[in-house]
Amino acid sequence: MLGFRKIQIYTFAHNQMKDAQKISPISDQTVQQQGKRISVRDKLETSNLKPQTSVMPRPRHTAQTYIEGVLAQDRVILSQTITLIESHLAQDEALAQEVLTALLPHAGKATRVGITGVPGVGKSSFIETFGLHIVEAGKAVAVLAIDPSSQRNRGSILGDKTRMEQLATHPLAYIRPSPSQSTLGGVARRTRETMLVCEAGGFEVILVETVGVGQSETLVRSMVDFFLLLMLAGAGDELQGIKRGIMEMADALVITKADGDNKVFAKNASREYQNALHLFPPHQNGWHTPVLLTSALACEGIAEVWQTIQAYITHTKNNLFFDKQRSEQQLAWLQESIQYTLEKAFYQNPDIQTHLPALREAVAEQTLLPTQAVKKLFLMWEKNLGTSGK
Repeated sequence: MLGFRKIQIYTFAHNQMKDAQKISPISDQTVQQQGKRISVRDKLETSNLKPQTSVMPRPRHTAQTYIEGVLAQDRVILSQTITLIESHLAQDEALAQEVLTALLPHAGKATRVGITGVPGVGKSSFIETFGLHIVEAGKAVAVLAIDPSSQRNRGSILGDKTRMEQLATHPLAYIRPSPSQSTLGGVARRTRETMLVCEAGGFEVILVETVGVGQSETLVRSMVDFFLLLMLAGAGDELQGIKRGIMEMADALVITKADGDNKVFAKNASREYQNALHLFPPHQNGWHTPVLLTSALACEGIAEVWQTIQAYITHTKNNLFFDKQRSEQQLAWLQESIQYTLEKAFYQNPDIQTHLPALREAVAEQTLLPTQAVKKLFLMWEKNLGTSGK
């Protein structure tokens, strides 16, 4: 019986290979038939089969449909709205701006928390346990998980939902993975806009999980109310305490995996981190950064983290720092938008597109300094701007 089964599998695979050879998806290949070279495209046409065409973008809703859907807390429309905002298509930009403008008055009431840490620190495990603690208290939580993109093909795995199975299925939770693409700082290019949409959709707590590469994860600080830094015990991270960088931006340090035999190391690391924090100047808001121990596995220390965040929000609202920081973050968003728009306009300029390849080649061959190439490009751009302004 087993031998017969093997014959069946072999026969099926052999037939599949023969069918694949009959119709190849590669249009520029050729096949031999009756002594002639016949292109695969001709073979497709004679067999009434058409080659695959490019996938057309999904039709968009009207702006009112997106707006009403988000405000009605429709998760499907919410996801489609974020997809619209993240789109790079020129025809989507005006529609996205119209939707965001209408949603803006309904945003701004959520608590925004940025969470970062080195790879392997257990961000996903911590966020799931932490998120479950918050939703069990009756608050709606949105997790914006930023996944690193490949430098070769710009692709991302976007597997955060599979790592947070319990939280992903909770009715008060929403998890949205987004690729970082070419954006530095551990966040995606449209993270601010996505936060705005989620807040308008009724979420009371926004958790932004950064890519997690260490010292460069600073951009998220300029878009959240509370910045949480996850650290490991016994992994050499204690040395980071003597450096000025991401640690001095943190509003709380959390040592993860403080359970079992690692609990002793975690307590020792806590003392070292606390000593290191004394090397940094105090925060402008008068807040003293605490060091907390947690275990996502044992669900220990999670409640203390949430209590710390709530205490921070109360503290900064009482001394008016909260509103001041939100205003500064809006101005930072303006600055980033100006830089992005100018860069986009620069590279889309016809003269720049025409002359940039030759200048790149000259720089690569060391016959032209990069600064000279930049000067030439900007002279072209300024000349074009002056002509278009007349």
